[in-house]
Order: sequence, then structure tokens, then C-alpha cells
Amino acid sequence: MRSTFHSIETAKRALFTEQANISTTGHNISNANTPGFSRQRVNLVASRPIEAPGYMRSNIPGQLGTGVEFTSITRVREKFLDDQFRNANRSLGEWSVKADSLSKLESVFNEPSDSGVRTVMDNFWKSWTDLSKDPESITGRKIVRENALALVDAFNETSKHLTDLQADLTTSISTMTDQINSMSSSIADLNLEIKRLEAYGDNPNDLMDQRDYLVDQLSKMINVSVVNTSDGYDVSVGGITLVDGVNAVGTSVDALEAQFNGGGVVGGQIEGMIVSRDQIVTDYQSQLDAMVDTLANGEITLTLPAGSTYQGTTLAADQTVTVKGINGLHQLGFLFNAPSAAPQQAGDIFVTSDGSGTFTAANIRLSQAIVDDPMNIATSMRTVILNGNEETVKGNNTLANLMAGLKETKFKFTPIASQNGITDGTIDEFYASMIGQLGLQSQEADRQSTNQQDIVTQVDSRRQSVSGVSLDEEMSDLIKYQHAYSAAARFMTAIDETLDKVINGMGVVGR
Repeated sequence: MRSTFHSIETAKRALFTEQANISTTGHNISNANTPGFSRQRVNLVASRPIEAPGYMRSNIPGQLGTGVEFTSITRVREKFLDDQFRNANRSLGEWSVKADSLSKLESVFNEPSDSGVRTVMDNFWKSWTDLSKDPESITGRKIVRENALALVDAFNETSKHLTDLQADLTTSISTMTDQINSMSSSIADLNLEIKRLEAYGDNPNDLMDQRDYLVDQLSKMINVSVVNTSDGYDVSVGGITLVDGVNAVGTSVDALEAQFNGGGVVGGQIEGMIVSRDQIVTDYQSQLDAMVDTLANGEITLTLPAGSTYQGTTLAADQTVTVKGINGLHQLGFLFNAPSAAPQQAGDIFVTSDGSGTFTAANIRLSQAIVDDPMNIATSMRTVILNGNEETVKGNNTLANLMAGLKETKFKFTPIASQNGITDGTIDEFYASMIGQLGLQSQEADRQSTNQQDIVTQVDSRRQSVSGVSLDEEMSDLIKYQHAYSAAARFMTAIDETLDKVINGMGVVGR
């Protein structure tokens, strides 16, 4: 026959199980806004039924149920959506860094504006035009000198900002590498704790959520690959192992850069920083250096008017010549001299701070001779014999006119590894092409970053629909479990009353 107290055990199991449901629901509600938290559920199963003992089988039809049990508390998580999220997050990290770097480059060049390089160059050419109207004016020469100094300063300052941006990216790579190593260490520690608890048959759901959240954060920094082993997560990026079970291996800046330079995929913000520093910023530094070198030394072809003194000879007709940039043209001019002295050939306008023959935006300087005395700026290309002495014609403005005309003169640029394909054009055209390229690249990076953000948001929404906590759903479940608990308690009361009748009310007849 069945046990008299069987139903008490059934009611007790129901109370314990519904209490577990209520506690788990409360845990879900408490962590509704916790980053990385996955909702948890109690897995229920009908407990093993019993039958009355018999030699072969019970003569009582059917089996008697013994109530309910919960076998485990597990988290709701889908690996496929995790992988999708991490892949999208990696691309978002890479493009967001590129977009940020290009935005900073736009701030460095600050075009169009009243203080950018283009405006300073326009002022420089205009000062030569003004000087050509009064070639003997010392004031005009001082204006040319000040505009030349402003142009040099603009080049120097822009180059410095580009160098600083590269240094900032290098520092950011180092800082983020430290963060990667710190997270790797945390993942290894979680692997150890999770393995210890699983050995006892437990499901350390909250620790697993913390581990997955760390992997999610890593996925924005680098292209992580995760393999779940008996020792926990093995995390790697390309050929670099970050976490080997319970051991945090970590990485270094050199290892990540070697991985990228070797053709491997680093991905995420780290790759965005390396590309920004070594390709994007370096490209614009190279273009700016090429423009500066061409301005000072690049080949230009121009026509010297008849009457000009060229290589000791007065030209009887116009002559086409090729010179090396502004410096080469200025050297064709003559400085004012005393009547007893031979005409003095003009020198360079621009020099390099390190004495090298190649100009860069960082090393270009205004000639110290011009800084000290603006009269060392030449405007005349004619000499005349007076009283047996050769003298510079002071009123001649040939050189000043030619200098002013360089704004529209085509220079021959040395080809560089860049999307700026101009090899024969004006300085303004080259610079405009460079700024145009920057604008297009920045626009594309912003578009890609926005698209990737939309993809990440979409994938995360799908993931949250599976793993996230819905307060409406949890409140509905809470009411359901509360009613179930109350019903189980009422069942327990009913059995208690029945047993009271059996114990205290039966067998008293005839006493």
C-alpha cells in the first residue's frame, strides 16, 4: 500500500521547486541592466514515480507520481549569435578607430579655413604679386618675408601634429595591449574557478557570463578566436595564444605588429590603430613632404622674357628654361649692390634645418640671410652697365612676376605610393587633391563605422531577444510561480488536515 506521508513529500518538492523558480526569477530581474548577463531558467522534471511493492508488480493500476524536481539552473545563451556579434564588433572597432583618426587628420589640416595651409600659401603668392608692383619697396619685401615665415611655420606645425598623432596611436596600441593582457588574465582566472565548480556538478552561470562579457570586449579590440575545452576557453588571435585554459599567455605590441605585418589578421581597434598610424597618417605625411620638397626643389618650366640677364647674357628674345623650384628661380635674380660692386646673384629662399638636400614639412626653414635682411629677396632679373660697372636694374620686376606666376605654374612631382596620383600640376592642385582624398576617406570611414554600428546593434538585439531579461516576461513568470507556490502550500495544508483526522480522529469508537 502507499505511504501515508507520501503526499507530504510531494508537496515539499513542489514548494522547494517553486521557491527555486521564484528565486531565479528575482535574480533575473535584479540583473536586467547588468552588462553581459544572460537570463537563467530552472529546468524542471517530474520526479521518479513509485508503485506499491509486489512480488511481480503492483496490483494497483498505474504509477503514483511523486511531484516535481529541478535538475539544474542554466543560462539561456546561443553560441551562433555570440560569434556573429563578435565578428561584427571586430569590424566596428576597426572602422571606428579609422574614422576617429581621419577626423583628427581633418582637424590637423583644417581645410577650408582662414588659417589652413591653403590660405597661407595664397597669402605667400599674393605678397609676390604686391611686391611686383613696387619692386624696390623694402616694405613689400618684409611682407614677403613674413608670409614665407608663416608658410614655413604652417608646414612645420602640420608636420608636428601628424607626428604627434602617430605617437598618440603608438601609445594607444601599447595601452590597449595592456588591457588585452589584463582581460586575458581575468579569463584564465574565471576558467580556473568555473572548472572547479563544474567538478562539483554546479553550473556557474554568473561566472560564465562574466567570461563571455570579457570575450565580447576583447572582440572589439582584436579578432579573437574562442575554443571551449575541458579547461575552459582557449582564446587566440591569429597565431598568437592569449589564454590557454587556466593559463594567461598574453601578448605584446611587437607580437601584434609582427602578426599584422606578416599578413595575419589582427582585427579590431588594434588593427585600426596600426593601419591609421603606419598607412593613413604616414601617407599624408609623405604627401605633405612631397609637396614641400617640390615647392622648394621641384622641376618647373617657365619662360624668361627678353631683356633678362641669364647666365651672364642678356636675352634678345624670350627663352624657355627649367629650374629647380622656388629656390632655383630665385637664384636667377640679382640683389641690389653698390655701384662699385658686381651684381650679386640671389641665394635660396628656403633651406633645410638638417642641411640635407631633401625638403620635408618638418625641416623646411626660411633662409637665415632673408630672415636677417629682407633686401636679400630678389625681384630683378636685369643688369645694366653704368659708368663701366655692371649694376642690378632696381625697377625691374621680372623675377617678382615669375614668382607670383608660380601659383599657376605646373611643377613636376615625384610619384609617391599614395592615392594622390598628381605627378604634373600646380602646388594648389596637388594640395587640393590631397585634401579631397582625405575628405573621401573620412566620409567612407564614417559610413562604414555607421553601418557596422547598425549591424552590431541588430545582432545584439537578436542576442538579447534570446539571452536578455524581459521584465514583462519575468513579472508574468513571477506571478505564475507565486500562484504555484501558494497552491503547493495549500496542498500541504490539505494533507496536514487529512493526517490530523487520521491520527487524532480515527480509532476512537468504543473508547
